[in-house]
Amino acid sequence: MTALRNAGQFRRVAPVCHDIAVGGTQLGLHDSGVAWWADEQTLIVADLHLEKGSSYARRGVMLPPYDTAATLERLAMVIDAFDPARVIALGDSFHDAEGSDRLPAPYRAFLTTLQLNREWIWVTGNHDPVAPVRLCGECVDEMTLGDLTFRHEPRSGPQSGEVCGHLHPAAKVRRYGRSIRRPCFATDGNRLVLPAFGALTGGLNVMDSAFASVFPPRRFSAFMLGADRLYPFTAAKLIAD
Repeated sequence: MTALRNAGQFRRVAPVCHDIAVGGTQLGLHDSGVAWWADEQTLIVADLHLEKGSSYARRGVMLPPYDTAATLERLAMVIDAFDPARVIALGDSFHDAEGSDRLPAPYRAFLTTLQLNREWIWVTGNHDPVAPVRLCGECVDEMTLGDLTFRHEPRSGPQSGEVCGHLHPAAKVRRYGRSIRRPCFATDGNRLVLPAFGALTGGLNVMDSAFASVFPPRRFSAFMLGADRLYPFTAAKLIAD
């Protein structure tokens, strides 16, 4: 099993962000897949899906049991880099309603350490509709700060200032004779959909019909995650799977 280390032992991630406006509020997009609200010292992350491997194992589907460790290590690196006063986890933080109860003791202790000296908000999701057990933090169905509303699943139709997850957006482009598909942020300037942060989450192409009620056709942008940078594309440059 992968050993979890102290956050201070991680290589620091340079918190260089691509700034955008969402509903008139400036947010920074980071190549790790998190958003950073500098004015509020708030880190926003979506769809951790902790304990997904153990959830599948209960149903007889064996996956490598390292997803929670890998996700928490990545999260620790980002928290170490930004040192946020507040973390907002946008739902599906655990893969099922019992996931937090199955969390092994070393992982629970490590996550608790990440929560020390900062406000931690658990937004409920469709996979985890109840508050996590034996963990710090406030649990809400959604919350509004300033001009932004944080929820798990995007609402249908125009929404100003909505920040959400759920859809696991990914973008695909064709460049120099080959196609590239990567997780991405998706935004039209009014709302922002974050990519899934969890190690075993995958992604749904933003050209899929599931996004039709979220963004006007071809009137949004995708910021694909790359190695130490983001790659912005208008929807007109994207292709379906």
